[in-house]
Order: sequence, then structure tokens, then C-alpha cells
Amino acid sequence: MFVDKAKIYVKGGDGGDGLVAFRREKYVPEGGPAGGDGGRGGDVIFRVDEGLRTLMDFRYQRHFKADKGIKGRNKSQHGANAEHMIVRIPPGTVLIDDDTGEVIADMTRHGQQVVVARGGRGGRGNTRFATANNTAPELAENGEEGQERYVVMELKVMADVGLVGFPSVGKSTLLSVVSAAQPKIGAYHFTTITPNLGVVDVGDSRSFVMADLPGLIEGASEGVGLGHEFLRHVERTRIIIHVVDMSGSEGRDPFEDWVLINEELKQYNANLIDRPQIVAANKMDMPESEANLASFREQIAKVRPDLEIMPISSLTRQGIQELLYRAADILDSIPVAPVVEEVAETTERKVYKLEAEADDSFTITRDNEAFVVSSPRIEKMLKRMQLSTHDAILKLARTLRHMGVDAELRKRGAVEGTIVRIGDFEFEFVENSSYY
Repeated sequence: MFVDKAKIYVKGGDGGDGLVAFRREKYVPEGGPAGGDGGRGGDVIFRVDEGLRTLMDFRYQRHFKADKGIKGRNKSQHGANAEHMIVRIPPGTVLIDDDTGEVIADMTRHGQQVVVARGGRGGRGNTRFATANNTAPELAENGEEGQERYVVMELKVMADVGLVGFPSVGKSTLLSVVSAAQPKIGAYHFTTITPNLGVVDVGDSRSFVMADLPGLIEGASEGVGLGHEFLRHVERTRIIIHVVDMSGSEGRDPFEDWVLINEELKQYNANLIDRPQIVAANKMDMPESEANLASFREQIAKVRPDLEIMPISSLTRQGIQELLYRAADILDSIPVAPVVEEVAETTERKVYKLEAEADDSFTITRDNEAFVVSSPRIEKMLKRMQLSTHDAILKLARTLRHMGVDAELRKRGAVEGTIVRIGDFEFEFVENSSYY
């Protein structure tokens, strides 16, 4: 089964917790703090593997979580960093953040990789908190949570030549004639419901990959028929072979077919109009095809005199070899690099003071008899600090006092024993004390 779109959940590994420990060795008096830092959580990395062709694997596995970092150890030993999680994806996959709609990366080259979810930093052990005034701190941090997000994956088939046209114009038959591909062929519309790829051997030591794309109809760019699902694959092709039924066997006019399909390509992506295009005038073995071809050439000359029109018949193989030679010549004259999404460059920066920590703003609201304090800095601090020790409570109390939370609570009417909620924690307000 061909799967070209999937939505998955990814999460970087949480950082390991820091450790509270002290050096206790014989003949070493006052050994001091010896708790090490936790290890960093693993990243979720997407890597292109040219051996893959569909997103089938992501139909069954939709959650990807990297391992957590190892907790810090005694003797000031750093916990081990977790291994990164490598997720293999096929070339031509576009990664999109589901919440923002932002394109994370456009993956086209074998071996190309991108970090989709970063692992969290490890927490600091009590060795890091030792100062001249507090030489034996019982203070450590929890590991930072890893980044998590939902990612939409869209696969755009990587092919040199793309066959486009109305349903039942002979695209699948053409692909089966020029390659070893065996697409489904039938005398009804939308026989092809997934892209088919085939390697074409031109015969003069040249070859290229051809894609038979599901038939387009009027309104395809707006979701009519199957076109909306598979128009994305046309973007990756270096040249377009527009197959037109020159016999008019279904009562359609060949020129109108050409105009409508090109309009749909333009509506979907205006850049597709500038893509090299060859018109394959198919079914020339049928009656009235010659007359229709002459009329088609006259009408095309008025709007696109530079457009190449090559009469062929997939049934009798008339003109097939000439078409392949011409496609190979055009491919030799244009860049090999595939067309990719414009993804904004992001510069890696080292931030020594996090924004959330530098922001001293807070709000206080009333919930019945309790006060609720909201502050990004305090909430982040509560997640990181291990509040099981006296030192951690003192550090939190000092931070609240310096930010002015104590004074504001008193103004709002907080008294001894008043409940104060911050995030998932609940404290009792204590007057004339250095902590809650």
C-alpha cells in the first residue's frame, strides 16, 4: 500500500535528575557535596533513507519517544546522556509542525537529517550549588522535560519525469510500456489511485525515473477527485509529460483538456507553469486522431508556440522511443537538484539566561479562600527544583520575596495560614518567616 501522508507524535527524552550526595571517606574530613549532574535526554532525529519509498511504517507506529538521561551519581559523576532516536524516512518527505503549520524541514537527500524534538537538559547536582556561604547544600534539580510535538509528514514522490493528464488518457499504459512497472490498467476512470514509479532505460546508457500520477480533473487544486491528494507529487518532478487523448474518445476536446490541467497545476503551485513540459499526443492509432492533432497544433501555437508536441501511441509504440530520447535530453540540460520547500533558516544560539528565568512578571488571582500565583519563571523553577529538602524550600522563598510576591500577597489580604497555589503545588502563607 502506498502511504504518502502521516501524523505522528514525537517527544525528546527528559533530562536525568541531579543528585544530592556527600563525600564520605575515611580520613577525609568535611568531604563536602558530591552529587553529580543528570545526563541529557535523547533527541528524536529524522534521517533520510533512500531505500524507503512510502510512509507505510508510520501507519502502525505513531509515537516516538527518545530515552531519558541517566540520573547523576555520587563522587560528582555525571549521569550518562541518552542515545538519540533515529527515525528513517523516505526521500521527498516534508515535515510540518501540526500546531503552527510551519515547515520544519524538506528532506530530499540520502543521509540528510534534522532534529525534530530535542531532549531536555540534565538537572544539576548539589555540587553545582556549593558557595562560600553554603558549603554543604542539599539542593538539586530535576531534569528538564524533552520537547514534544505532533508532526505531519507529507511525501512527495522523487521522480525525474511526471506523467499528468485526465483519467484514462493512457498514462499507466505508457509507463508499463517504457519500464518494468506494472501499474493497474483498466477501461474506467481513476484506475490509478496511488503514484506508480518506474525506471526507464532510454537505450543509450541513459535512464531516469518516471512517475505515473493519478488522473487530474477540473477542480483538482480545490480537492475535487484525487488530484488534491497527489498534486504535491508533481512538484518534485524535473519535467512534466502531459499526456493528452488525441482521439477525443470520451467526447472531450484535446486542447480544452490541456488548458484545464495546466490551470489546475497553476492554481496549486504557480511555479509548475515554468517547469519544462512535453505534450504526448497519445492514441494516434485511433480514427480522427490526425485531424485532432492538426487542430491541436494550431490552437497551441497561439498560446504556447514553444511547447513541444510529440505524437505517440502506447498501444503500437509509435513515437515512444523519440519521446524518451527527448525527455532524456531535457533532463541532461537542467539541474539535477530537486525542487525543495523554502524553509526559513534558524540560527543556533547559546542562551545563558533563559527568558522565562529573566521575566519577573506574575499575576495573583483569588480562588475562594486561596490565592493563585501565576508566573512562567516560578512555575519553571518548581518543575526543576527537588522540593524535598529544606534548602530547596528556602531558595523558593527567597525567589518569591525578591520578585515581590510576598508583599503583593499581603496587600491582597493574605494572612497566617492562607493557602497559596503555584502550579501543581500548594503552600501555607506564613507571616514573618523566610519561607512558606
